[in-house]
Amino acid sequence: MRKHRRLFFAILCVAALPCNAAPRLGELRLPPGFTVSVYADKVPNARSLALGPDGTVYVGTNADKVYALVGRGAGQPAEVVTIAEGLRGPNGVAVHAGALYAAETQRVIRFPDIARHLREKPKYEVIYDQLPATRSHGRRFARFGPDGKLYVGVGAPCNICEPDPEKFAVIRRLDADGGAAEVYARGIRNTVGFDWHPQTKELWFTDNGRDWLGDDSPPDELNHAPKAGLHFGYPYCHAGDIPDPEYGKKKSCEAFTPPALKLAPHAAALGMRFYTGARFPARYRNGIFIAEHGSWNRRNPIGYRVMFVPFQNGKPAGYDMFAEGWLQRGRPWGRPVDVLVTPDGALLVSDDHAGVVYRITYSENK
Repeated sequence: MRKHRRLFFAILCVAALPCNAAPRLGELRLPPGFTVSVYADKVPNARSLALGPDGTVYVGTNADKVYALVGRGAGQPAEVVTIAEGLRGPNGVAVHAGALYAAETQRVIRFPDIARHLREKPKYEVIYDQLPATRSHGRRFARFGPDGKLYVGVGAPCNICEPDPEKFAVIRRLDADGGAAEVYARGIRNTVGFDWHPQTKELWFTDNGRDWLGDDSPPDELNHAPKAGLHFGYPYCHAGDIPDPEYGKKKSCEAFTPPALKLAPHAAALGMRFYTGARFPARYRNGIFIAEHGSWNRRNPIGYRVMFVPFQNGKPAGYDMFAEGWLQRGRPWGRPVDVLVTPDGALLVSDDHAGVVYRITYSENK
């Protein structure tokens, strides 16, 4: 009984609400030359990150608030401004044409001319309200693509099921005003992070593998969607070559687009960004940083870290540890969610467990 009670409280702390953990920077490990600091604390439930043209960083949450982080100058922590509250899981944030967009569970809202009204609890308008109102995998990620359209991830409403392929397990895209909504990609169990290659302008995204197929199966995925209409296998096939025990007999794995790279199993790969800065060493240019939120039901926890995927000839060429230490002796004090490259070439990392946004910099002299 005691063992099950400890497991219950560990899962509650890791998978649900933040446990008021304080950042312990001394326990974080990075490659030589890199340094981590706190860019902003007191950012409860900090999730997705978006950059405004003036350098303001916007933060979505899995609670009811959206924040802005306003820089105070070199070496100073950012000011935390609450833009809105009383929302319904505004996880996804994006900036386009001077407006801030927030993707809630069931709708997308827009704050026009956000920079001018940042401190005024600005009014918003609903531009799209046809997202399904499901709690399971209901944290929407949203970003604008090179085509000027807003892409929104809509996860499956379950661990494993055969949902409506027009509503669930998809990436949707729509015009900036909410019109012309369509499905861009299907067969995606749950993506909470995507970005476009800075040279090819093609879409890449993470996807979380299903639960309860064992500690080591299936892997999470890094996927490549260079065009619309691709299907990535869910719920019939996982990671390109693992038929689902319940649905796998209906369709062959050969019918689907395989992942570009298999990631760690149950690591909960979430936010990802191509590194487009000029401050990190050359091997990081145009590679992908991935925030791994961490496993919740694996006997030996995994994840709770930031990984790096270098590219060669336009393809992934590795899967390397970049930042770790949020997991200590099997228990996490922090959980990375999203990453963002700043204009000065630093990397921001959000942490919804500790309520912190970190800043990682590089210097050859360190």
